[in-house]
Amino acid sequence: MSKLDLDTPLPTLSPIGLARLGATFATETPATPMAGLHWGAINHAFADELGMTVGAIEAHGLTVLGGNAPWPGGPPSVATVYSGHQFGVWAGQLGDGRALFLGKLQTQRGDWELQLKGAGPTPYSRMGDGRAVLRSSIREYLCSEAMHGLGIPTSRALALVAAHTPVRRETIETAAIVTRAAPTFLRFGHFEHFAHHGKPEALRTLFDATVEAYFPDLKDLSINEQVNAFAARVASDTAALIAQWQCVGFCHGVMNTDNMSVIGLTIDYGPYQFLDAFVPDHICNHSDHNGRYAYNQQPQVGYWNVHALAQALAGLTTDVEALAASIQCYPDAFTTTYTQVMRDKMGLVVPLEGDGALINDWQDLLAKDGVDYTIAWRTLSHAADPTMMDPTQPPETLARWFIDRAALGAWWQRFTERLQRQTPAEQATQVARMLARNPKYVLRNHLAQDAIRQATDGNFTMVNQLKAVLDQPFAEHPAYDHWAGMPPDWAKTLQISCSS
Repeated sequence: MSKLDLDTPLPTLSPIGLARLGATFATETPATPMAGLHWGAINHAFADELGMTVGAIEAHGLTVLGGNAPWPGGPPSVATVYSGHQFGVWAGQLGDGRALFLGKLQTQRGDWELQLKGAGPTPYSRMGDGRAVLRSSIREYLCSEAMHGLGIPTSRALALVAAHTPVRRETIETAAIVTRAAPTFLRFGHFEHFAHHGKPEALRTLFDATVEAYFPDLKDLSINEQVNAFAARVASDTAALIAQWQCVGFCHGVMNTDNMSVIGLTIDYGPYQFLDAFVPDHICNHSDHNGRYAYNQQPQVGYWNVHALAQALAGLTTDVEALAASIQCYPDAFTTTYTQVMRDKMGLVVPLEGDGALINDWQDLLAKDGVDYTIAWRTLSHAADPTMMDPTQPPETLARWFIDRAALGAWWQRFTERLQRQTPAEQATQVARMLARNPKYVLRNHLAQDAIRQATDGNFTMVNQLKAVLDQPFAEHPAYDHWAGMPPDWAKTLQISCSS
């Protein structure tokens, strides 16, 4: 590390947009110091994207990102107020109960809000301690970056700071803080809050500021047109995001409206899971007793949440019927993205009639036999060489994962015939295209759990190794082949709840 790096200060931050709007929207709240701060991880690649030197972070960042000192020369940290529907029930006022905004960082790649998650109580902690435990912080740090590696819109993670401060959950654990970043953390719940609490002026102020900052192409429209176009954009982006979740086998686990981003990002990583066996009605959140947020319910829940946002926006327009019509783009936006991503996963370049049935029947095969989702797609990618495929016999590398080999064989013949309809050039790159779309590695729960166990003993090696592999999930990484294999039996007993 050079002396220049050590002498380079942390960059300047300005207040986030909600802080600029005043105390109605954001409350100044200092972080609560912790004892025994030590680095868990620094995301070097993302720091570089933000224009920060790692030397500056290492030299000056531990106390700041650990909540023991304010950002040098930065604005006061704030917590924002929002409300929302949790598990389909109106929950009233919520807010940043364990998150503090440090400020906004201006970079060559746009503006980023920086936030400490787990920095202590805020006015919105609702009797909670405002802390995050080490295990949940590791899961958030890793999954934010795993989703980015997969090309799925997400908040990002800059650093993980661990501490000796005890925190009580089911047992006594230790605290940690994730520094997370996003262009904005505005949620559906921010709009719901002011709508449901009878504050139309504040709702209009929030809406105008949101359009100005994140939807500037709508500024010249009338207010009715702005509201309709905004709602349609959020609906479309949300549908496209959830379609991408479905295609990679990702379960969010707690799709409350206060956990939904208005710019179509995956945020708030808690009881999530990447599917092992493909079980469409799988529930990843141990607290989700009725299965509201099961994997196969996510598309419909996203649509429900968009309706809740539209209801909150209704007070801004004189044409509620047009607003209701504007979000009807959701189903088509979901289907369009889902079909395109699935077609890409199968390496199908030009859409042809019957592609949808081919895709759906493959998914049905996986579900019928409970085949490991990631392994099945990756194995299919390696097997899909049109010059080597025997239409009468799927290769054993693929067939061994299925119980009903006859059904697989019938589908395989159709798949082989479909690939033969591609051009010679397309056939020559078939395997490469599929390998670039079907990851070898995802953040399986048991891998995160192994990393957590080691980190609990003070060893963050696996955390950083996992991060490096998940940055490039489509690459081979031969030294880590065992992370791409079938999960161990004990993984089936892992239970992840909202407190995770």
